[in-house]
Amino acid sequence: MKKTVLAAASLAAVLVLAGCAKKTQVTINGAEDLAGKTIGCQAGTTGELYVQEEVKNANLKSFKNGIDAALALKNGAIDAVVLDELPAKEIVKRNPGLRIVDAAFASEEYAIAVRKGDSALLKSINNTVASIRANGLYEDLIGSFMPVDGEINIPGDYILESAPVIKMGTNAAFPPFEYMQGTKIVGFDVTMSQLIAKDYGRKLEVVDMNFDGLIAALQSGAIDFIAAGMTATDERRQNVDFSEPYYTSNQVIIVRK
Repeated sequence: MKKTVLAAASLAAVLVLAGCAKKTQVTINGAEDLAGKTIGCQAGTTGELYVQEEVKNANLKSFKNGIDAALALKNGAIDAVVLDELPAKEIVKRNPGLRIVDAAFASEEYAIAVRKGDSALLKSINNTVASIRANGLYEDLIGSFMPVDGEINIPGDYILESAPVIKMGTNAAFPPFEYMQGTKIVGFDVTMSQLIAKDYGRKLEVVDMNFDGLIAALQSGAIDFIAAGMTATDERRQNVDFSEPYYTSNQVIIVRK
C-alpha cells in the first residue's frame, strides 16, 4: 500500500512539473525563419511545393484546406502556415489569435485549367477573361469579392437555365475565390466561371472536391475545367492546358500572435 501511494505521489509530481514547463518560443519573421520548423500547407498547392523544395529541414504537415491548417496552428500542433495571400487574410480576419508575417514572397499567377487539347473551350475562356477585363466587369468582381472595406457583396448569378451543363471543379475552402455561404458555393472564381459558361452556351455546375484531386478529375472527364485559384506551374502544364492568367497572388506566412 505504501509503495502504491509513493508511486502515485511521484506520478503527480511529474504531471505538475510537465504542466509548468514553458513552451519554446518560435519566432518567424520571414521565409528565412521557416527552416527546421513544423509548417502546415494545403495539400497539392504551390505553398506545399515551396516548403518541400525551398525550406531546409522543414517538417511539412499537409491539410485538406487552409482552414484546417490554421486550426492546427491555433492549437499549437504546427509553427506556421504557408498559404496564398487573400485566403490567408480571410482566415486571419476570422481568427484574432493569428497574424500574417509582413513579408510576402513567391509571386504566382492563377489560371483556369482544361483538358489537354480542348482548344475550343480554352479559346472561349480566354475570350471571356479578355472581355470582362475590357468592359470593366473584372474590376467590378474584384470590388465585390476583394473590397477595401472588407464587406463582400456577392453579385447575382449569370446562369443559362435551358442549356447543356458544363462542370467546373473547385475546392470550396479558398475564400474569396471559392467558399461556402450556407449551402451554396460562391466566390470570385464561381462568378467568373458562370460568365465563362454563359459565353460558351452552357449552364454551369460547380463540383466541390479536394484540391489535390482536381487535375485527376479533369483528366478522367468528371469535370470540364478547373477554377480554383490554381497556379499555372510547369509541372501542372504537363497534364493540363492553362488559360491566360487572371490573377496574381503571393505566398504568405501565418503565425500565432
